[in-house]
Amino acid sequence: MSRDDYEVVIGLEVHAELSTKTKIFCSCPTKFGAKPNTQTCPICMAMPGTLPVLNEKVVEYAVKAGLATNCTISQDSKNDRKNYFYPDLPKAYQISQYDKPLCEHGYVEIETENGPKKIRILRIHIEEDAGKLNHDDFGGGSLVDLNRAGVPLIETVSEPDMRSTEEAEQYLRKLKSIFEYIEVSDCKMQEGSFRADVNVSVRKRGNSKLGTRTEMKNMNSFRSITRAIDYEVDRQIEVIENGGKVEQETLRWDDVSGKTFSMRDKEDAQDYRYFPEPDLVAIKLSDEYIENVKKSLPELPESRKARYLEEYKLSEKDANIITASKHLSDLFEEATRISGNSKAVNNWIISDISRILNEEEMEPSEIPFTAEELAKMVMLIDKGTISSSIGKKVLEELFENPKDPEEIIKEKGWIQISDEGAIKEIVLKVLEANPQSIADYKGGKDRALGFLVGQAMKETRGKANPQMLNKMFIEELKK
Repeated sequence: MSRDDYEVVIGLEVHAELSTKTKIFCSCPTKFGAKPNTQTCPICMAMPGTLPVLNEKVVEYAVKAGLATNCTISQDSKNDRKNYFYPDLPKAYQISQYDKPLCEHGYVEIETENGPKKIRILRIHIEEDAGKLNHDDFGGGSLVDLNRAGVPLIETVSEPDMRSTEEAEQYLRKLKSIFEYIEVSDCKMQEGSFRADVNVSVRKRGNSKLGTRTEMKNMNSFRSITRAIDYEVDRQIEVIENGGKVEQETLRWDDVSGKTFSMRDKEDAQDYRYFPEPDLVAIKLSDEYIENVKKSLPELPESRKARYLEEYKLSEKDANIITASKHLSDLFEEATRISGNSKAVNNWIISDISRILNEEEMEPSEIPFTAEELAKMVMLIDKGTISSSIGKKVLEELFENPKDPEEIIKEKGWIQISDEGAIKEIVLKVLEANPQSIADYKGGKDRALGFLVGQAMKETRGKANPQMLNKMFIEELKK
């Protein structure tokens, strides 16, 4: 049997670290990258006798996330203790939510080959993050850093509605985009603030019963997630085809070998022995509170996309690319406001900026230059100070060494040649060197003009004004 005879079933549990200034149950800062164990206190280090106090901002951000993903907000929820022993969790339990989460039964819509598809969300709940183990290969041990312990998380649990790697990636990108728009999380995957536990199973087509699932924990790159799903699907099908049985277990994905390895049997909910957190009161939310949070929601990707189609006349494809990232969308809006040229700003983002981001494997949030600098570059091209080909060089320089584009072109000597005398001199020189192209043009081959302009641009290292070149070549060729 081939892979086509099987149906893939994927469910995702996404952990997003919230952008609060302090932790979920204490006033320690949440800043990433601090020296180990410098952002800790007796509460997040789980010293005996300490009491947690819930950070109200965490509840607000979770409610925001729920409203933005079409969830029902619970007016009566509570915290629970999830008991398990891990070396990076000093309490040996995690404060999470079990049977009364803050948000339930929502969905996000993704685009598929067959049109829009709703991926249902079972729940979004709040919980604390664990610390981090730093494995010392030389010393043969592990060092515990508790800076991350107590950092607030929202966990978004999907229903097993995804049927392909592509759908899983689309869902993750959409969720990440929404959380960035509503500014509840910076979603920096490289810093672990947006990561997913991936549940995968396969079943014969036409079979309504779910297959045995495996789980891959804490994955924080789209590339790793898609590769891991593809590998795991093939592995499970091979096990079944060879007469074996897929075991329910937690797996570790190894990016170097491109394989999954067993870590432990997968725990079920009852293994965690949940019980209500006795040190925290229940969370009661009024209609007014929920309504106020709803009013504070900013424009979301879907409505921003609709506005771009209407206001800026962007194509559906371009609007999808730009609004998929809040950072790109904000860059587009601000650069358009300053330059007054939405078409040019859109073209730079869709083509060269997107290309560089892909080549450098950068996130839009890592773009080093400002909207003002991009707008200035567009305006310099519009004024004829530089050509579009020089614009490409300026953009690369903005990625490498961001500063005022005017400074860049002065330093590099990239100001466009627009002096008529200088342009004419170049045109005559190129014509003299290319008699065959003159004959071709006069013989009706219009492409010869493009070749001559190209030679003149090469002669001037892209600095000649292309419109002036074009006009002058035509004038000379008609003589």
